[in-house]
Amino acid sequence: MKIKPRCLSAGILFADVGCAPIDHAPVPGELVQTDRVELTLGGCASNVSINLARLEVPTGLCGCVGDDAFSEHILKSLANPLVDVSGVRQIPNSGPGCSLIVNVQGEDRRFVSTTGANAQFAIGDIPQEWTDEAEVLYVGGYLMMEKLETQETVDYFKAFQARGGKTILDVVLYGTRPYWPVLEPLMPYCDYFMPNDDEGRVISGKEDPVDQAKFFVDAGAKACVITCGSNGSIYYSANEKFRADIFKTEFVGGTGSGDAFDAGFIAALLDGCDPYETMKRASAQGMSCVRDGSATKSVFTKKEAEEFLKGRDLKCESL
Repeated sequence: MKIKPRCLSAGILFADVGCAPIDHAPVPGELVQTDRVELTLGGCASNVSINLARLEVPTGLCGCVGDDAFSEHILKSLANPLVDVSGVRQIPNSGPGCSLIVNVQGEDRRFVSTTGANAQFAIGDIPQEWTDEAEVLYVGGYLMMEKLETQETVDYFKAFQARGGKTILDVVLYGTRPYWPVLEPLMPYCDYFMPNDDEGRVISGKEDPVDQAKFFVDAGAKACVITCGSNGSIYYSANEKFRADIFKTEFVGGTGSGDAFDAGFIAALLDGCDPYETMKRASAQGMSCVRDGSATKSVFTKKEAEEFLKGRDLKCESL
């Protein structure tokens, strides 16, 4: 469906195969029982686009899938009047990005992943019409798409920012290599760089998430947001530096919570919110995601988010 996108969501599109939480990770040769195994939508760009649609933000989605049954599942799961998938390219004789997700009670999730057709995505795949129209550019899963790691991508970010659009970059660390040389050229053209603290530590070499955020801002990012799971999140810019708490809920699974946070952040930006309100709304969306083991099923709609946030404050501490 053709829409006028306010956000352009580009990056990795995945099919997730995940289990309901089990009481322990299997040892070699062991079968561990689970209540269910599900095939669900995954991937930063696809999750963010669906979550933005739940918040009533029209979004253009760009990325690559294959031509197999898992790819068809991804496309079917993306069917939404507020998500335009005409920017999704199907790669013949290929499978999509796919993750096997093992959820263990009380532990962070474990992933076994292949980038699949996502490796073919390049910045030139983004429709020029969307480039001209969108107010926010979100690229999710950077470092899993080798054809995106080019000077053309740096130039695209620079041009998008120069015309007044806001640029947001999120990453997924894939393989083992020096990541900073790939990321450093993009930093001056990122309005918001949004890794989690594990990713921030590996990329920057800094243990403390505040030091991580400072490292990225010193490298040119206008602001950095570091998500830290149950320890909340860090907002760091030249003008605002604070640590935000979390909204507590029963934890079922963390898959997609960072993407839900990003969607809430983007929707708040588009509404003109200040950094504190933006982080509050982002935190609520991230919290809503962990109530289910999938990446998108329990994420708040706009109405649900408004009802949840009514009369609630998020504790924030200046840094």
